[in-house]
Amino acid sequence: MNTIDKIPTSKIGRTTELVKTGVKIGGNYLKYYGKKAVNPSLNKDELNEDNAADIYDGLKNLKGSALKVAQMLSMEKNMLPNAYVEKFSLAQFSVPPLSAPLVRKTFKKYTGQYPEDVFDTFASQSVNAASIGQVHKATKEGKKLAMKIQYPGVADSISSDLAMVKPIAIRMFNIKGKDSDKYFQEVEGKLLEETDYELELRQGEEITAACHKIPNLRFPKYYKEYSSERIITMDWMDGVHLSEFVSSNTDQELANQLGQALWDFYMYQMHILKAVHADPHPGNFLVDKEGNLIAIDFGCIKKVPATFYKPYFELAIKENIENPTFFKKKLYELEILLESDSDQDIIFFSELFHEMLGLFTSPFHNEAFDFADESFWAKITDLSEKYSKDTTLRKMNGNRGSKHFLYINRTFFGLYNLLHDLKANIIVDNYKKYQ
Repeated sequence: MNTIDKIPTSKIGRTTELVKTGVKIGGNYLKYYGKKAVNPSLNKDELNEDNAADIYDGLKNLKGSALKVAQMLSMEKNMLPNAYVEKFSLAQFSVPPLSAPLVRKTFKKYTGQYPEDVFDTFASQSVNAASIGQVHKATKEGKKLAMKIQYPGVADSISSDLAMVKPIAIRMFNIKGKDSDKYFQEVEGKLLEETDYELELRQGEEITAACHKIPNLRFPKYYKEYSSERIITMDWMDGVHLSEFVSSNTDQELANQLGQALWDFYMYQMHILKAVHADPHPGNFLVDKEGNLIAIDFGCIKKVPATFYKPYFELAIKENIENPTFFKKKLYELEILLESDSDQDIIFFSELFHEMLGLFTSPFHNEAFDFADESFWAKITDLSEKYSKDTTLRKMNGNRGSKHFLYINRTFFGLYNLLHDLKANIIVDNYKKYQ
């Protein structure tokens, strides 16, 4: 894989890269409409593939929050064309790493020393590069370590990067109205937290200490003495990424075991800790030779306030969803219905969210749930397509719901997708044994 010798860190430099990408996309559309004039039946598959490739190529060189947004979008498998999902998913754990000279230069900028002055051995070749940082192997006093170093300029460019992608997000998610800034502030706040490696270390220690009792689940140990605000060092954990495991696994019992560990891990965090690992993509989980699931990244932790938790999970109970008066009351508490809504708005959004919540909470309605059930995923796809084409919804204010929905929904969609990849059959309330 090619390496990167320089990352644009100034606002002008980063804007220039995005402008170049925009020019390429414009060219793709001209090519598409030229071909469509000759062949009216032509679909957008080739256009989507060209645009996805050009957008990813532009963002992977910028790294940081712009690339992180692409990673987040790759988890929305039922919202984006497949070409975008496939390309953006590379942002999870496979992007061009920094070159060895830039790694040494960046390490010294952060610590005042070169890596070989701190560690007994240090591999200058990255073993894993993602949106905010990349991982290197190191050893110290006989211990195998993973050292994650943050890309230069990432923390300082978050606000300007989000300002550049905001117009795209507004159009993609049909966000309107005076309250839209609360969603962007939520994203900006979480991204800033992800660049604070001292915070990640504390979060990692707290959650791993609380969840260590869950079987078939492992975590690395963290080393404060070799960590800082932009560098984090932990045990090296041997294993394969979850996506690699599911591509070759034929052992359904093992898949169920891993799926149960993953489900219990998330339910314990959500219901007991009220703080959850909100970045459930395959790059953040490994599977070892003993059949254990390993969680390796705690940069994105979403705290769940009681004012959101209570109505949110009250609507995970089937009887509550089917009670019109109770259901409507909770929609107001969750900011899905607004006091300023017209009668038409209330009817439309009540019906929409009744259909959505009835489907998305169905794993909680039984003692066990089989995430291999293709009918469940077909219904999600059908519902997504139905509302993506709904002309009434497009005319309405699309920014519905508490800001907390952003990362909680992202967590559940990511979790569901990982469990679907595993084809896991899980026991819903099993996590309660570890309270």
